[in-house]
Amino acid sequence: MANPFCHTELSTDNPGKAREFYGKLFDWKFDEMKSPFGSVTMIKPGEGPGGSLMAKRMAEAPTAWLPYVQVDSVEATLDKARKLGATIVVDKQPIPEMGAFAVFIDPTGAALGIWENAGK
Repeated sequence: MANPFCHTELSTDNPGKAREFYGKLFDWKFDEMKSPFGSVTMIKPGEGPGGSLMAKRMAEAPTAWLPYVQVDSVEATLDKARKLGATIVVDKQPIPEMGAFAVFIDPTGAALGIWENAGK
């Protein structure tokens, strides 16, 4: 597997305003869904990887985009990232019938999400 970027997520204080802005700017389409973490708006750009936008889960977190890289195993990738100096900020979180994700901060201070499809 080449570990491509597969998803980008916007965490914001104002998901409605973000949805309106990006819908008008890029003509993106959106689908609402419920997740174990609350309401999520899925971004449907028409081609290429999609994404999501949602209300920030932690008030102190900055409003920011977070890219995700597809991996075969979240656990194995977290172990390797940790050994290479990353700080794990969200340990493996399963999403029923979809897969699992995690987030780490690399040794340079950049955040990155990883995604494992269900069935792994």
